[in-house]
Amino acid sequence: MVTLPALAFAVAMDAVAVSISSGMARGRASWREALAMASTFGAFQALMPALGYAGGAWFHDAIEAYDHWIAFALLALVGGHMIVESRSREEDTREPGDPFALRRLAILGVATSVDALAVGLSLSIMEAPPAAAIAVIGLTTFVLCVPAVLLGARLGVRFAHRAEFLGGAILVALGAKILAGHLSVAA
Repeated sequence: MVTLPALAFAVAMDAVAVSISSGMARGRASWREALAMASTFGAFQALMPALGYAGGAWFHDAIEAYDHWIAFALLALVGGHMIVESRSREEDTREPGDPFALRRLAILGVATSVDALAVGLSLSIMEAPPAAAIAVIGLTTFVLCVPAVLLGARLGVRFAHRAEFLGGAILVALGAKILAGHLSVAA
């Protein structure tokens, strides 16, 4: 009950950070632009875990003996990468060009959801219900990205870094929880 929303929140933080930066780049984004970005990010954040889940379900029998280690490693790697990225960015991360152009939205959608592919594999290992997981991840991303775009200019780049750091920390903690839960059952 708690793990899935926490996981969805954590996975959405890359998209939230990009949404904030995009709002900053535009100065004041319209509702239409905010909804377009949030819809794109939500769709990609739902699609990638679905693909990861399908791959994990396919190989589940082969990796069942050590699946908890795989889930921990994937979540720790993705979370650790998010933490490092949140610390290594320049103060001004604005990119030239219109972040709300259709092509740019698609590129940003893929870029912010690649880590969700690994999370989808972890979901299959955790045997989470796929439809619920995909819906919660996509909807959470959408709901968080709309205000992130609209408030980006006011919040500033410091919030984007903190959001990504928080998301990474949550993923590492979830990986540790999965590992600890399995090891305590095995003992």
